[in-house]
Amino acid sequence: MKLHRQDYNDIAVIDMHGDFTAEHTDMFHNAANAAITDGRKGIVLDMSNMTGIDSAGLEQLLWLRDHCLESKCGLKLAGLDEVCRKILEITRLAQEFDRYSELAEAVKSFA
Repeated sequence: MKLHRQDYNDIAVIDMHGDFTAEHTDMFHNAANAAITDGRKGIVLDMSNMTGIDSAGLEQLLWLRDHCLESKCGLKLAGLDEVCRKILEITRLAQEFDRYSELAEAVKSFA
């Protein structure tokens, strides 16, 4: 998986490319934690280029949700494809996240 972060004012957008698996958890953890410690008021995970997610990836999403709540930082997911959307539904995690079909919608939701 590849990650790219871009900041829009006080919102950090983390663009995720490829499969989110156990081997990528440290990279994700570091990128997400940096956005929070930089004082961003919100994080949007752009998942439109993500091709899959395993249980370790799901655990990282839950860790980030909890860390954002503790830090008073909002978290939104954008651009989930059908496979990733189904995984969240099957695992009953879909309701745990604010989800948007488009990145722009997710960023604007912080206004």
